[in-house]
Order: sequence, then C-alpha cells, then structure tokens
Amino acid sequence: MKAKKFDEKFESGEDLTNDLDFSKARRVNQEPKRVNIDFPTWVVEDLDKHSKRLGISRQALVKVWIAEKLKEAV
Repeated sequence: MKAKKFDEKFESGEDLTNDLDFSKARRVNQEPKRVNIDFPTWVVEDLDKHSKRLGISRQALVKVWIAEKLKEAV
C-alpha cells in the first residue's frame, strides 16, 4: 500500500490493523541499556528500606525515582 492511501485510511478513521505487521513493531528509545552506579552503603540501605516498604525491587524504585526527576526537570 502506498503511503498516500495509508494516510487517507488513517485520516478517515478506518481500521488499519490488517495493513500493519505487528511482528516487527518496536517502541523507539525503549530498549533497555545497562548502567552501573556505585552508591555509598547508607544509600543502598535506604533504598532497600523504601523498596521493601513499597513492595518493589531496589532496581524498580531507582528507575521510578529517576524517571520522576527527569519529568520534573523538563
């Protein structure tokens, strides 16, 4: 299908699911990238206390807090 026809179908609100190959779909900038950070012991202990209280992993807590701070900075 040509892009013009696709755009016309999209603009008219037609269902495009049969025209798309979802097996090759990906979310841009969502691929994980490993980062190592060294924290003082007291920081790790506090992270563990907060993560235990919230019932989530230390890694999940760090990800959420960093994401929140980055959104605030915009």
